[in-house]
Amino acid sequence: MNVLLTNDDGIQALGLGAMRRALLDVPGVDLAVIAPDGNRSASGRSITTRAPLSVTEVEFGDGTVGYATDGTPVDCVRFAALGLVEKEPDLIVSGINHGANLGDDITYSGTVAAALEGIVLGIPAIAVSQQSRRGEMDFRLGDRFDFEQAAGFAARVVEELEDVPMPESTLLNINCPAGDARGARTCRLGKRIYRDRLELTEERGGRRVYRIYGDDPGYHEEDGTDFAAIADGCIAVTPLHFDLNDAAGMEALGGFDLDRLLRPAAREVE
Repeated sequence: MNVLLTNDDGIQALGLGAMRRALLDVPGVDLAVIAPDGNRSASGRSITTRAPLSVTEVEFGDGTVGYATDGTPVDCVRFAALGLVEKEPDLIVSGINHGANLGDDITYSGTVAAALEGIVLGIPAIAVSQQSRRGEMDFRLGDRFDFEQAAGFAARVVEELEDVPMPESTLLNINCPAGDARGARTCRLGKRIYRDRLELTEERGGRRVYRIYGDDPGYHEEDGTDFAAIADGCIAVTPLHFDLNDAAGMEALGGFDLDRLLRPAAREVE
């Protein structure tokens, strides 16, 4: 199996290193690594279209090499699909991210975006993220991480991929809690509560500097969500797909006469 490993924290990130070592131990895996040359957290599905991309070969110190690019996580997946590495990937593994990617946060995550790009290209994908030791449920990461459990769990998913139920065009978003996991749960995305506000931090010479994103988001406490699983000390495994179509909305809008909007609005006669 040809596996592409990427991330959004950069090619030198400890999480990617742990995942790389675990995948090298999986029988039958032919591993390629393409990752950003620095941190691209919260880059979402951004791509680089208006400038050429540089690529540098990186030695890992164990006889293997990878490629670092000044592009985004999505660019990294495209590089692999377009032939930067010898073999087109059969599977994308993105991570291990430094910090969880839960609920609505996945829409901003470069880690999940790389996995989604695999789905767009018809390649199965796994996104892997890890809480820091402080067990945060928001964006305030601790500075210490234990990646071995997350790496081992994700590697076992890869090893038994043929038996793991992964419907076509679906990725697995895996989040691991701080400490020893009490188990692993299949769960849905939860709902994040953001507490952003417009805060003027500096003003000089007609230039204003604002802070608009808060550091202490919460979440709705609901059973069956990824937030609930992590709060209970369990690994959260959430199947995701890229189908954004709203079936109910299509049905409702289908009964509306959209053609009438091509005509000028009726004006009242005084």
